[in-house]
Amino acid sequence: MNTTGKSTLALTTFGLLAAWTVHDLEEVATMARWSRTRVPVLRARHPRIPDRMWRSVTDVDGREFATAVAVMGAVVTAAAAEGYRTGGRSAFYQSALDGFGLHGLVHLAQAAATRGYTPGVVTSPLVVVPFTLWARGRLRRAGVLRPARARDLAAGLGLAAAATAGSHAVARRIRRRP
Repeated sequence: MNTTGKSTLALTTFGLLAAWTVHDLEEVATMARWSRTRVPVLRARHPRIPDRMWRSVTDVDGREFATAVAVMGAVVTAAAAEGYRTGGRSAFYQSALDGFGLHGLVHLAQAAATRGYTPGVVTSPLVVVPFTLWARGRLRRAGVLRPARARDLAAGLGLAAAATAGSHAVARRIRRRP
């Protein structure tokens, strides 16, 4: 990516960390209240969804959620740094970027499915998706973007899901919850 300059490379790679931070600040600021007020409504509307699914949302306290976000921040930082180190060529960075963008689309789908606000849905169309498209465009113009095959997109979304689950598992362990 040397044809685009160091500052563009930094924006393209470490911009992932900046965009993720803005997005996750929205989630941290809204998750506790949303789970207290909206989950009971959604639970009544969708009685066939197993209780363990609802508990996975309501049983996470604010400190545990913040800890999980911090752990995820370490993963995103590592991906951004690897992207910068490799001039944007890193498969880890590009998968994280793809996963971030797809994660934003998942937020939009969740809001549509619940017919209302869900934590992260405001920054998804304003920050997550536009940044992802912009960064992918920069990588494409620099000639370093890997082709976006279905399996690559699945890998990106899988990375995001695994990192999220892993972050919450680490947070539970740190907070000493079984």
